[in-house]
Amino acid sequence: MRCLIIEDDRDIAKLIETGLTQAGHTVVVCLDASSGLDKALYEDWDVLILDRMLPGDTDGLELLEKIKARKTGFPVIILSALSSLDEKIKGLRAGGDDYLAKPFSFDELLARIEAITRRSQAFQTTELKVDDLILDLRSRKVFRGGNLILLQPREFRLLEYLARNEGKVVTRKMLLENVWEYHFDPQTNVIDVHISRLRSKIDKDTDFPLIHTVRGAGFVLKKHS
Repeated sequence: MRCLIIEDDRDIAKLIETGLTQAGHTVVVCLDASSGLDKALYEDWDVLILDRMLPGDTDGLELLEKIKARKTGFPVIILSALSSLDEKIKGLRAGGDDYLAKPFSFDELLARIEAITRRSQAFQTTELKVDDLILDLRSRKVFRGGNLILLQPREFRLLEYLARNEGKVVTRKMLLENVWEYHFDPQTNVIDVHISRLRSKIDKDTDFPLIHTVRGAGFVLKKHS
């Protein structure tokens, strides 16, 4: 994976560069907006890690807007000592895909990079297929055994998340954060209710179920063995 870092703090830039290089990635570091803009526009990247506050006349958000106006296709993680909700919203609206407040742990940054690049690659897919279950991501339609299945928007989003993690156990916490965007436990049975509804539509009148409960762990969508 090719990673571009635009960060004026040499110590932070070196920390990230060392960690990503050890993880097997190719890394280029730019210490100012001008050189960062050139690198971002004229080379190909899998992810951009961008400091919110850069020296000179162009700050991180202004730089991001310049980049996005001329080139898209790679996700952007904004790093910033400005950690208020308003600042995070500004960063995301400027074109950031994620926002990580300083100070941060490298392990968390790496996990966010891995997650955001997976999503970026996955969004290039227009169809998900698990056995005879097909999700058309453009039309938002679902078919099983050639039959159209009508789902509510939240049900489709839940099924899509399960399908993107085919064969992997997803926890309730993962579903709450990625399908409902709750970053806390609201003490609700909403997941169980939606899983039950999905089963009644996806697995009804079939020879084998695709959605399974893993007791004490979560749920998994997997092919019939």
